[in-house]
Amino acid sequence: MDLEFQPGKNIALKIPAHEYQNTVRFYRDVLRLTELTPDGPDETPRFEFGGKVLWLDCMPGLSQSEIWLEIVTSDIDKASEYFKEQGCHRRDEIEPLPEGFRAFWISSPSNIIHLVSSTSDGL
Repeated sequence: MDLEFQPGKNIALKIPAHEYQNTVRFYRDVLRLTELTPDGPDETPRFEFGGKVLWLDCMPGLSQSEIWLEIVTSDIDKASEYFKEQGCHRRDEIEPLPEGFRAFWISSPSNIIHLVSSTSDGL
C-alpha cells in the first residue's frame, strides 16, 4: 500500500475558558517553554514542545481539557477512503478548517480528535 501516515508537528490542547489563563501561565511562566506565538493580542499561544508545536486553544463551553493530534498523510484522498473503509468516524463538524486547506478531522475509538492533513502545516 502506498498510503503512509506520519505524526504531524502539531498538538493542540483545547482548554475550558475557566482554566485557560492559568494553563497559559503554566506553560509560559512555570515550565518556561520557548514561546512561538507571533506578536498580536488575538494570537493563539504556541510553544516549542520537543520537535512539536503545542497550541493552547481557549474553548468556551468545554467542561474539561482535550488533546488533539495531527497526522500527516501522503495522499489525503486515499486517506479519506481508507478511514471510511476502516470504520473511522469523520468529524468535520468539530472545527472549521481554512478554505483550500486539504485536511479533515477524525476521531479515534477513544474519541481523541485527529487532524489528518496532506502537509505538516496543520492546525
